[in-house]
Amino acid sequence: MENLVKYVQDKYVAKKEFPAFAAGDTITVYQEITEGGKSRVQFFRGVVIQRRGHGATETFTIRKMSGDVGVERIFPVNLPAIQKIEVNKRGKVRRARIFYFRNLRGKKARIKDASF
Repeated sequence: MENLVKYVQDKYVAKKEFPAFAAGDTITVYQEITEGGKSRVQFFRGVVIQRRGHGATETFTIRKMSGDVGVERIFPVNLPAIQKIEVNKRGKVRRARIFYFRNLRGKKARIKDASF
């Protein structure tokens, strides 16, 4: 059964090429929004909290601060509405899922820049 699901995903799900990113990176996701008959591109910039799943069901969570309120959004990697993803800054974290980042405020919420 798993082989059948993998075959269908490989054959019919369109794969998009995005840059490599991981938890701690600051990225911008450009998504196409359709309202009525008009469509526009809206961007969402924030820190990647986690990547989970694999293949066609892979998702990633982005967190940004809007004023004093934290806003998180979950994007499927194969979402057709995603136009492009830009990696703005690479971050150095020691974990794959940085849920502790939700509780940090101010200067403690800074992530070190990863130097290559």
